[in-house]
Amino acid sequence: MFILRVHSVDTELPLTDAEEIEFYTTTSLSNPNPKFRERRGVVHLYRKASQSSLPNPSSRSTSLFVVAVPKYLSAADFIRFAGSHIENITYILFIWNDGVEDRYSVLIELAAQSAADAFYFSLNGKRFSPAEAELCHILFTHSVEYTELGEIASTPPVGFTELPTCPICLERLDPDTSGILSTFCDHSFQCSCTSKWTYLSCTVCRFCQQQEENPVCSICGSGENLWICLICGFMGCGRYKEGHGVRHWKDTQHCYSLELISQQIWDYVGDGYVHRLTHSKVDGKPVEINSRCTSIEGTCHSCGYGDDSGINEAIYSSKVEAVFDEYSRLLATELEKQRQNYESLLAEAKGKRDSTIAEAVEKAVTSEMQDIQSKLDKCTEEKNALAEINRKLIKDQQVWHIKVKEIEEREASESRLMDEKILDLEEQVRDLKVYIEAQKTLTDMTDSDSIKGGTVLPVPSTQSSSTNTRRHKKAGRRRN
Repeated sequence: MFILRVHSVDTELPLTDAEEIEFYTTTSLSNPNPKFRERRGVVHLYRKASQSSLPNPSSRSTSLFVVAVPKYLSAADFIRFAGSHIENITYILFIWNDGVEDRYSVLIELAAQSAADAFYFSLNGKRFSPAEAELCHILFTHSVEYTELGEIASTPPVGFTELPTCPICLERLDPDTSGILSTFCDHSFQCSCTSKWTYLSCTVCRFCQQQEENPVCSICGSGENLWICLICGFMGCGRYKEGHGVRHWKDTQHCYSLELISQQIWDYVGDGYVHRLTHSKVDGKPVEINSRCTSIEGTCHSCGYGDDSGINEAIYSSKVEAVFDEYSRLLATELEKQRQNYESLLAEAKGKRDSTIAEAVEKAVTSEMQDIQSKLDKCTEEKNALAEINRKLIKDQQVWHIKVKEIEEREASESRLMDEKILDLEEQVRDLKVYIEAQKTLTDMTDSDSIKGGTVLPVPSTQSSSTNTRRHKKAGRRRN
């Protein structure tokens, strides 16, 4: 079961070369012309994930979708390609895909289911031109939605997965997935059919045709185990490297990826390969897998698909090879994990050893620094104590220096006073001696008559005047 979502900001318009088509239909058919419309947009194709994409009574409808029509066929050429089936068509929409220069898509509505079945079996898998390689791939569609929001158009509905709209990429998938039965090539690297499309607008096909020498992952730059998304062309590494391909699927829901080395397509939702061709174990030639009868009602017992033991053997061999490859990769991954684990353990042990040595050195240095710091603090305290004592001594020295100076001054003053007192006493003693001698002399002279009638005159004397002066001073001091 297929549905379409078209990201388009335009509306349906009448076909530009409708006059030529109307002339062809009116001259060739007796029925009135169907509606011919065109529209620009980006087509997103979705399939029911839980069902086979091959046509069956429950999945058919009157709506058909032609996946890709080469650009060298005009709309009128496609009508001529449809031939007599045009008289059963009620509506045709030509969808010109933005950004795709080599093809366009066609949506067709038919009048009845029998007409849709006849159109499908008559034209599906037919070459558009005998001289060209492109095939007409037709799918039954159940609904078509138009939206102006690209995010809505690119988001798959619940239970659906998105398929590539490139016909070559669709042909790479197995029929159960793509719904395409007829193909003549496995579309491997450097195959000739991809060059038939003029512009190769599909990223995957362009890469296959013009393969880079050293492709790398778009995220990590790894060049090993690479996968390319069939929907958008994203190049990512597999789950056995960094897993960017798996992350891309989880982020975008693009579940189909092509492995570059084996050319096998992996379905992340179904967790298995869905590529169309595998190599036979008998002769090594490409063999189409999942081949089956093309009858809508089931096995017809006339085509031989159901009883082909060679194909069954190829399918079994391909499954065994896939399982072998899967377990080989799993073993390589586990060994790589073990290597990384042991390397991490060694790195951890080395880190612990280095950290232990660093801690011991740091502890020793810290202890030494603490000892030095304690000694420095002790010396600093002693220095501060000595400085305080020195300051006190200097202060005391200044105080005692003042006291000594005062004592010296006081002693000098007392010494001067003592000297003066001694001089004063000496003068007094001398005066007493003079007085006593004078008295004695007077006494002696009194007894004599020689001084009778005499007159006593003062005799000027420097010594006596100085003596008097000292006496006056002493008398003044005594009064004070």
